[in-house]
Amino acid sequence: MKRPYDLGFLGGGQLARMSIQAAQRMGLRCLSLDVSPDSPASQIAESVQGSLDDADAIATILVECDRVTLENEFIPARSIREAFGKSRRDEACLVPGTFTLETIQDKFSQRKALEAANVPSAHAVAILDNPDQAVREIGFPMVLKSRFGGYDGKGTRYARNADELESHRELWGAGGWMAEAYVPFVRELAVMVFVAENQVGTFPTMETVQTNHVCDLVFPSGVDASQVAMEAVRAVRGHGLFGVELFELNDGSFVINEIAPRPHNTGHYSLDWGGVSQFEQHVRLAMGFPCDSPVGNPVCMANLLGLSEVTGNLQAAIAAATQEPGVHVHWYGKGPRLGRKVGHINVVGENCVERAKQARARFWNAYQAE
Repeated sequence: MKRPYDLGFLGGGQLARMSIQAAQRMGLRCLSLDVSPDSPASQIAESVQGSLDDADAIATILVECDRVTLENEFIPARSIREAFGKSRRDEACLVPGTFTLETIQDKFSQRKALEAANVPSAHAVAILDNPDQAVREIGFPMVLKSRFGGYDGKGTRYARNADELESHRELWGAGGWMAEAYVPFVRELAVMVFVAENQVGTFPTMETVQTNHVCDLVFPSGVDASQVAMEAVRAVRGHGLFGVELFELNDGSFVINEIAPRPHNTGHYSLDWGGVSQFEQHVRLAMGFPCDSPVGNPVCMANLLGLSEVTGNLQAAIAAATQEPGVHVHWYGKGPRLGRKVGHINVVGENCVERAKQARARFWNAYQAE
């Protein structure tokens, strides 16, 4: 049966938008599902308005599209399973599968899968009625995390002692939280991993710099954490594209932080590095096409986080940022909001980190100018 669309996206944010742009260059027809009628993806392709936990809305995407993939890991796996029942589609049309999604979207299940596969990661304990077991097994300092839905530091707290742990009772006391051992890392890294039927590989290991728990800069790390990143994806029976966040320790070893079953903020640099982008690779994986070898030039990505609720002069900002060669601005078409990821800048070539910082400063200075 030929369906109206080639590829459907559950979610309509910037990750779906940039994936759809890659798919459209191949001539593929795309459809997205999002609660917003003016999502970033809906601005460039057909969309369906609906909740991402609504099985009927998800079933609409399954019926209309040959293949389906995810923009984020927060769509309840149970809703997707229910949608498959309603649509009578084979679950093989979805990349990644529901087992992998269900394992990853519960951070405690993700930790247990890594531990079972002997992949280095922080030891975690579920907090049920009280945190006594976590205190016994982990001690202080510990990291408290919401098992579901947290990202960019949301749903994360630190407890250096019993008093700080108690101060967070209103969070973990309601259930759905876990404690994990604090990892004394030297720096944070990220690897994009791709797994197809007969191909497994990675993009380069990148260093990431966080500001207020949000990714700020991404650039080449000079080390290779690809092996442990691939082991982490195998531990969750992964198929498709995965963003793997890691910690590097003093001795040069690596510890897995988290896995995301989709394109990732730390892979945005690949849009301009001269090789295949993470978004094209994502589309190839979702459609069952052969993957390309990810090789490119040195590049730094600098995130653009909203400075206020006020819309500025985007044209002037782009002109200011791109006044030197090798600077590329990506804007997501989202309304401004303080701290919101509204775009990013990629700078290619030598001294890319400093040049990216400078280009971003020029961008915001011009954006806010009267």
